[in-house]
Amino acid sequence: MIGMNIRILRKKNKWSQEMLAEKVDVSRQTVAKWENGEALPDIHKCKNLAALFQVSLEQLAEDMNEEEVEQLGPKGKQFFGVVKVGERGQIVIPKQARDLYQIQAGDKLIVLGEDATKGIAVLKSEGFLEFADMIRRAETAADGELE
Repeated sequence: MIGMNIRILRKKNKWSQEMLAEKVDVSRQTVAKWENGEALPDIHKCKNLAALFQVSLEQLAEDMNEEEVEQLGPKGKQFFGVVKVGERGQIVIPKQARDLYQIQAGDKLIVLGEDATKGIAVLKSEGFLEFADMIRRAETAADGELE
């Protein structure tokens, strides 16, 4: 699994085995052995590879095919596919996203937008509202100190 992922991620980045070897301070032969399943990188090298490929250690180790690797975003970012907007503006949040972020029927979501990129973000309201309350409390405390 790890070896196949290293090969796919390396090719996705258009790096030769030699280029990857230089980046993680090993020989080209070592990279070839990883990719062929003849050897496994140690945990330190796995952490370096994950950082280099901008994936988590879990993503580096899990069984993925080329299509799944192509959909990987940078570490901490997810790509769940494309959704179609219905006539009334409704969208269906993909199951993988609902599962990962524990979104259930009845949850309240906040929709934010940015004019420059025309981007839209959807957040679970409870986490956002807790953050807003924390800011409000900090501002109140700071105002009290100024008086």
